Amino acid sequence: MSLDLSKIREEIDTTDKEIVELFEKRMKLCGDVAEYKISTGKKVLDKDRENEKIEKVKSLAHNDFNRHGVGELFSQIMSISRKMQYQILSEHGIGSNPGFKQVNDIEKKNVKVVYQGVPGAYSNKAMTDYFGKDVEHTNVKTFREAMEYVSEGRADYAVLPIENSTAGIINDTYDLLMEFNNYIVDQIDVKVEHALLGLPDAELSDIKTVYSHPQGLMQCSKFLEQHKDWKQIAQANTAGSAKKVTEDADKAQAAIASESAAEIYGLKILKSGIIDNDKNTTRFIIVGNKKIYRKNAGLIYICFEISHESGTLYNMLSNFIYNNLNMTRIESRPIVDKSWEYRFYVEFEGKLEDAAVRNAIRGIEEEANWLKILGNY
Repeated sequence: MSLDLSKIREEIDTTDKEIVELFEKRMKLCGDVAEYKISTGKKVLDKDRENEKIEKVKSLAHNDFNRHGVGELFSQIMSISRKMQYQILSEHGIGSNPGFKQVNDIEKKNVKVVYQGVPGAYSNKAMTDYFGKDVEHTNVKTFREAMEYVSEGRADYAVLPIENSTAGIINDTYDLLMEFNNYIVDQIDVKVEHALLGLPDAELSDIKTVYSHPQGLMQCSKFLEQHKDWKQIAQANTAGSAKKVTEDADKAQAAIASESAAEIYGLKILKSGIIDNDKNTTRFIIVGNKKIYRKNAGLIYICFEISHESGTLYNMLSNFIYNNLNMTRIESRPIVDKSWEYRFYVEFEGKLEDAAVRNAIRGIEEEANWLKILGNY
């Protein structure tokens, strides 16, 4: 007996139509469940009930393959159901208020700013590019000190690097965003333009030792390969390397740093544009201790922790899919006191006032172990 593919496809179409009708019937019933939960105050997620239900429907299947498929199918159906229930709850004004206030813009005058590093560092440039050269400011040695200044009110804003286009994320910044009750209010990109700096009377032929941050040395590796006889010595930062060359007053020494560092420390630019990748850029965040966001903000950053179980990350990220939100970045960092468990950082487009954003955050907040909104900027 030969099979008729067109007839099979007709039956599939008929079956699919029935599945859609049953799905819509189920969603209507789930809407009734949501109304009941609103009246009783019950939580949307009942993990024990869902697990029990999935095991029950799996037992109706006739082989292992179908049992696994039914389990996955109903896990997704229940996930969709929860998202609809969260939406209904939001429409009834039920949900947590993150407490963020919209402002027209970030105040850049009559504020005090802190950055990590020394004058001439790229953090210094990010600060002046954003706030202007006349802003009242101070500099500290560590990222933690900068966050403490803001948290304690000794500074209104901190300027911190969060990511480099070639080296990746700045782990310390991510961890500190979780630890402190400070919030991202804006960001600025600074192009990394390394130069070789020496004393005013030095020439390229005089150089025997080069100082820079390890990344500075790495980012200029092609240039340094042309001078294999030079000794490379890593320092805490690029601008500090420039300062050392000035203080040591040895024309055999040079630093890899920004051209602005040359101006600050009275050095000569022996060679400009020595970075391997001329598109290299560092992203800096502007951090304050108030829950505010600009009127024209378009990005939201959140951090959450989830149970170390199969499918939990997908369930979190599906909140963006179902609310039609574009996710622009996701990072993970290990949780210090929990081996092989991770904290996730997600950036996505939107404003905290948007209904879709509120629905997505509500869904994640309900099902994650912990959630923090890091900022809307």
